[in-house]
Amino acid sequence: MQSESENDVLVIGAGIIGISTALELQRRGRNVCVLDREGVAAGASQGNAGAFAFAEIEPLAAPGILRKAPKWLLDPLGPLSVPPSYALKIAPWMFRFWRASWRDRYAASINAQSILMDHCRAALERQVANVTGEPMMQRDGQLQLYESEAEFCASLPTWDIRKELGIPFELLRSPDAITEIQPGLNPRFTHAGFTPTWLNTVDPKKWTDHLASQFLARGGAVKVAQVMALTPTDAGVVVDTTAGEISARQVVVAAGAWSHRLAEHLGDRIPLETERGYNTTLPPSAFDLRTHLTFGGHGFVVSRINGGVRVGGAVELGGLDLAPNYKRADALLAKAARFLPDLDTSGGKQWMGFRPSLPDSLPVIDRSTKAPQVLYAFGHGHLGLTQSAGTAELVADIAMGAPPVIDMSPFASSRF
Repeated sequence: MQSESENDVLVIGAGIIGISTALELQRRGRNVCVLDREGVAAGASQGNAGAFAFAEIEPLAAPGILRKAPKWLLDPLGPLSVPPSYALKIAPWMFRFWRASWRDRYAASINAQSILMDHCRAALERQVANVTGEPMMQRDGQLQLYESEAEFCASLPTWDIRKELGIPFELLRSPDAITEIQPGLNPRFTHAGFTPTWLNTVDPKKWTDHLASQFLARGGAVKVAQVMALTPTDAGVVVDTTAGEISARQVVVAAGAWSHRLAEHLGDRIPLETERGYNTTLPPSAFDLRTHLTFGGHGFVVSRINGGVRVGGAVELGGLDLAPNYKRADALLAKAARFLPDLDTSGGKQWMGFRPSLPDSLPVIDRSTKAPQVLYAFGHGHLGLTQSAGTAELVADIAMGAPPVIDMSPFASSRF
């Protein structure tokens, strides 16, 4: 392993947040090593929908969410579920989630999220230019679909917020208008909102691998080992791993859904939970998909990955240890087949990944309250890919002692 003098910054986590952060710190002249228990893009960064969802500023904990939650929670295959065996353990998190849905905190979360999204959108374009990544982008927009006039009207306040924030969109009020953008949808979808500036990557794993290859080519290192504990010292941090001890001047914890376990070693108790996301990826012949489709009322999306079709989403709050329930992926695929009558559902590959989620839908981007030489960058929920480049710049600002370009108080590790 590297000596202490060689380990300027150690980034724990080789997902999209960790790799992006390592690349940005390296760009600013730091000597960076990345450490991961499995390797690059081994977790949620390999199997997500591939969307840079900058228009998605509404937190999961929205006003009225708990009026819907009992119905959803009773449906093990619904858009939001908690396995009965996990219900008691997650109760304290659900209380914080309920509090985050109050209108005062909801409004504050939207404001913070929108500011972060503006920064992340610009940061992504800088990142794409820095790594010659444009060939890996798909700028095809997104359709948010609604099944009735009532559902559409209920969504209008969120579209009004997007308008105030300068997010371009077009509201569609007939199946024919929707068909002009995406043929083949069931006419039950009578209304939609089209966001033309929405973009996706051709494949989230390939994108993360591409960033990692750039990081390695510029002198970075990626090592595979599991982190057991963090011990602050006068010189920095000693990291106890399955490959021995590693010392570094600064450590960035970007280990996704496992991050809170490392924070606990330092005395920081951060209420991180796990959104277990499911999907099925179909071959390129499955459907002529022309834009990213969001079925918000059913909690899933359909996106184009490597020319094929990925059907996935929903929120299962089930922690890190329960076995996957692939009936959820089956249920999403069955719905997609009803909503896209020409969809060929054969030849699919299923996947489940862990998305790190905090009650207010905002990440932690901050120093540890117990050890300032340790920085946190986790808790992005289903927006990790979206906010990766912007998070990387903000973490680099903090690590370098530079003032971040946005107010960081909403993302403080002490806010809970």
